[in-house]
Amino acid sequence: MASSSSSAAMRELQRELETKANDLSKLQKDISKNHQVRKKYTIQLGENELVLKELDLLREDANVFKLIGPVLVKQDLAEANANVRKRIDYISAELKRLDATLQDLEEKQNSKKEAVFKLQQKIQALQPGKAKA
Repeated sequence: MASSSSSAAMRELQRELETKANDLSKLQKDISKNHQVRKKYTIQLGENELVLKELDLLREDANVFKLIGPVLVKQDLAEANANVRKRIDYISAELKRLDATLQDLEEKQNSKKEAVFKLQQKIQALQPGKAKA
């Protein structure tokens, strides 16, 4: 009787471990996706900062063109400057948001790892012959 209840408890712990391991795997995928998106935004931020430096070097009467599809369209220097600054602000805000999300995901990942570790210890303690030796 005791062995059937302990094997039922063992099966329940195994299911719980599997669920937590799947949750951990999903969190790790989310973290990886966050890193990819963050990398893309970081590259865009660098490009836009470079464009802003180039625009700052121009004289007031310089011609500025914007590529829209296959066509170069003349654009006012002040408008181009404002657009690039808005883009930099937007990208910076997105990077801050991604950092906050990443921190949250990493905290969840650490708690899931801890839960998985504790479950593994419980399972090992329940296995006959290995515990209480």
